This record gives sequence, structure tokens and C-alpha cells, in this order.
Amino acid sequence: MEKRIGLVGIGLVGTAMAGNLISAGFDVAGYDVVAARRQVLVEMGGAEASSARDAAEGKRCVILSLMTSDIVRQVLLGDGGVLSADPAPGTIIDTTTGDPDKTVAIAAECAGRGVDYLDATISGSSDMIAQRKGVFMVGGSAETFAACGEIFDALAERSIHVGPSGCGAKAKLAVNLIMGLNRAALAEGLVFAEKIGLDPAAFFDVARASFAYSRIMDVKGPKMLSGDFSTQGRLAQHAKDVDLILQCARNAGQGLPLSDVHKRILDAGIAAGEGDLDNSAIIQQLRRETVES
Repeated sequence: MEKRIGLVGIGLVGTAMAGNLISAGFDVAGYDVVAARRQVLVEMGGAEASSARDAAEGKRCVILSLMTSDIVRQVLLGDGGVLSADPAPGTIIDTTTGDPDKTVAIAAECAGRGVDYLDATISGSSDMIAQRKGVFMVGGSAETFAACGEIFDALAERSIHVGPSGCGAKAKLAVNLIMGLNRAALAEGLVFAEKIGLDPAAFFDVARASFAYSRIMDVKGPKMLSGDFSTQGRLAQHAKDVDLILQCARNAGQGLPLSDVHKRILDAGIAAGEGDLDNSAIIQQLRRETVES
């Protein structure tokens, strides 16, 4: 397989993916609007691109790691975008947590230009992705997914084809709903234990050994206990995801009462200036949720 890869978006997840690709012998040329992030890629052994189009020049595959579907559309189809490269890359792997309907529309526009598009969302923090412990949920053609097997193998131990275009985006939102509520429940349980006089660390050991256990405890529990909110995944980023979840649920005629409460708590944490902290910082807002005795 062609070993040259373009990458647009070199944030926490993009950097983690770049490291895995470089370690697997791929030549990675990357672009980000933030110059310092491009420099990080160079220091890792990648090449700096001057634009999204430049990152795509001469590449059969370009990976996107962006914030929203609207940004994806602009990066692909806007002036100086990926698909303005000559020739355009044959395959786009989009890891953005995006709007499923917009994802389907972008896939159709790519198909109209003869470009295969996979919405390949990821479950896992940037640290987990760097260790190849993330799980890819991939929507799009099964044949395109199979043809990109070497890339996915470099990125993660597990990649699952979940259906046609848009299904990767849908699966990511459903997974993030469960994962976010698990994280919030862990934070609330720790705050509750602390407030009623239990030693938080001792209680945490009990919780991990009990039927309350979830894998989120392994990743976020120590951060909540220590107050180390260095970023693996930003609280504001998860609030954006919950917005998308609630929007999709409304479109489907489904109420999500737990996610409604979760969003209120996340918004309060952001208002308190904690949006750029790790999403485990939700425990800070829950400590502020006091009532009169």
C-alpha cells in the first residue's frame, strides 16, 4: 500500500495518530492552522504542509481530525481544500466526531468527485489512541474499509466496520453518550462518598472491585482523585458532542433526560472556566452542586 499519508488537524488526537503512523513506517505530511502543532509533527518525524491542499498533494489517502462537520466540509471542498489537489486523493478517512446527516452529505459529495470517504470515528482518549488502544467505528464502503486495512492496523488494535456512510458518526455519538454518563456517574459517586465521610481513595478501590465498575474508572478515576486535569480530552469538546447527541435524539423524536442533565453540568463547568481542562474535571462542577441541609 502507498505509504504516504496526508493529515489535516494535528490536535491531541491528530498528534496521537501521526505518532502511530510514523512508527509503522508511513510518511506523514500534516497541516494545522496552528503553526506550533505543525512543528510538533516535524519533531516527531513528519513533514509540515503549508495548507490542506498541500497535505493532500501526491497522497492516495488523507486523514482528517477536526472539530466539526462544517470544518470538515470547508477543509475538503473549500478554496485550497483537500479535494482541490491535482489529482485529488482517492480516499478520505475522517475521524471527526460530526453530525451524522452532514457526514452522509459530505460522503455523497466526495463520491460525486470519485473520492471514497470513510467516517472513522474513535472511542478512546488521546493517550489511549497513542497506545493503539482506541477503537475505530467506521462507516462507508466495506471494500474501501478493507483496502485501508494497513492504515487502520497502524492506528489501532481494533477497527470495526459498522455500516454505510454516517454509521461511524452515529456509533460514536451513542458510545459517547454512554461513556460520558459513566464518567459523570463516577464523579458524582466520588463526590458523594467524600461528602458522607468515606475516604475517596479507599472507596474508589471498592467501586472498582464492585459491579459498579466500568473501564472509565481506570482512565479517569486517578485523575479525579488527584486533581490532575491535564488534558486527554477537553471538557468543552465533550459538551459539543452532547449537543450533537441531543440534537440527533430530537430529530429522532427521542428524549434523553440523563443527557439533558449532563449537558447542564458540562455547561456550568465551562462557565466556571474549566472548558479546556480534561473532561474528568466534571467532578469540580459536581462538588459545586450543593443544597441546603
